[in-house]
Parts: sequence; structure tokens; C-alpha cells
Amino acid sequence: MTYYDKNALKLSHEYIKANLKKGDIAVDGTMGRGRDTLLLSQLVGSSGKVFAFDIQKEALSSTQVLLEENAITNAQLILDSHHNLKNYVEDAKCVVFNFGFLPGGDHTIFSHSDTSIKAIEAALDIIPSDGFVSICSYYGGDTGFEERDNLLAFLEKLDSKKYTVMLHSFYNRPNCPPLFIVIEKNH
Repeated sequence: MTYYDKNALKLSHEYIKANLKKGDIAVDGTMGRGRDTLLLSQLVGSSGKVFAFDIQKEALSSTQVLLEENAITNAQLILDSHHNLKNYVEDAKCVVFNFGFLPGGDHTIFSHSDTSIKAIEAALDIIPSDGFVSICSYYGGDTGFEERDNLLAFLEKLDSKKYTVMLHSFYNRPNCPPLFIVIEKNH
């Protein structure tokens, strides 16, 4: 495999495709424009279920249109913060987050480390011993660096006996390339 034609989102999707199967339950913690919700829904199939969260009605509307265009019926769209995911989901094979702001949306509305870390903690509670959390951190802009730094400090302290945390960075690319992070729950 080569990486010159990859980015954080492509790596995330490759990892998800390799580890999610028909019948699984998945969570899109930051539905955005619905692309991850669509991917997850297609991977888990009609016997699986996807729960997708966002705090913006615009995100929910965009996602609903995308799912309807693709005849997807196994996704539940939830207008609520990702840190409240345990109010809706008891268990899931994977939880996906894209931290930052809604693509093409209002850049004054963005994820914050306090709720993002709570969302990761909730995700770690609901995934099984072979489950995983996939994170793309879009940290550029006025506030993204603070979220990135707090997120990395939190992840570094996760118990290595319980979790394996992998950080993928395109270190020599310009303009704050997004980070791809995977947290696996150890067996």
C-alpha cells in the first residue's frame, strides 16, 4: 500500500471497511453531510443499524436527502450532541467521529474538546472487546488546535492494557492535514 494518494478520511474508510460487517451496529457521532452515515449503513446492511448524531439541523437535512437518494432505511438520525450517544445506543461495533466543523457550513459552529472527549468516553463504554473508534481530527482554524491538543493528551493516558491507540499523521503535508486516529478495545 502507498500513502501519497491517501488522506485521513480515506484511511478511516479503509479501516472501517476492513472491520465492519453485515448485521453490526455502528454510530456516526458527527453526521455532517452524511457520507460516513451512508458508508456505515451500506456496510452493516439491512440486518444492521446505524445511529447518526449532529447538533445542526442542516446536517440532519443533508444526511436525510443523501440516505433517501441511496434508498437507505437502516439509519436513525438524531439531532443531539455526540456526547449524549449513550442515551440512544447501548452497544455498537464501531463509533466514527470527524471533529471540526460542518463541511460547507457555519464555521463558527464546531466541535469542542470537552464534549468530544466525553463522546469518546461514551463510545469506549459501548463498544465490545473487538470494537473500535475511528476519529478524523480536522484541527486547523481558530480553535481546532486546542481540541487537537486536548484530544491527544486524553488519548495518551488511555490504559494500554484496555485500549490500543494508533495515530496516523501526514507529517510533511502543508496546511494542518487532518489526523486519523483509531482506538481499538483490546480483547
